[in-house]
Amino acid sequence: MSSDEPSKPTEITNEQWREKLDPESFAVLRESGTEPAFSGAYNDEKGSGMFRCKGCNAKLFASDTKFDSGSGWPSFTDPVVASAVTLVDDNSHGMRRTEATCACCGGHLGHVFDDGPGASGQRWCINSAALDFEPQQ
Repeated sequence: MSSDEPSKPTEITNEQWREKLDPESFAVLRESGTEPAFSGAYNDEKGSGMFRCKGCNAKLFASDTKFDSGSGWPSFTDPVVASAVTLVDDNSHGMRRTEATCACCGGHLGHVFDDGPGASGQRWCINSAALDFEPQQ
């Protein structure tokens, strides 16, 4: 599998995911985990570029949509294209939330909230462990 081509969820077994991902990224992407607030590598990232899925390399968020929400996780106003993510109702932990998953590999990215500053009014609260950052050349 080329690193530039996103993988399909049915092409990779859990064992292969474990080999491909570090333990924290596996816990987030494949087990719907959450990294501790303010601990992620990209929470304070200010560079220009593209945030990609760490599982399959799909383009997810452009850096110009990133903002400091104060939540402790990288936050974005919108995905690069709506079809890059899938939204799923999440009623776990006694809360009603909307989970964001990678549309290509099915990996858990984070959650979407309706308290963002952009035109959509959404805050895409995404785990750094689910992302890779590709700086603009």
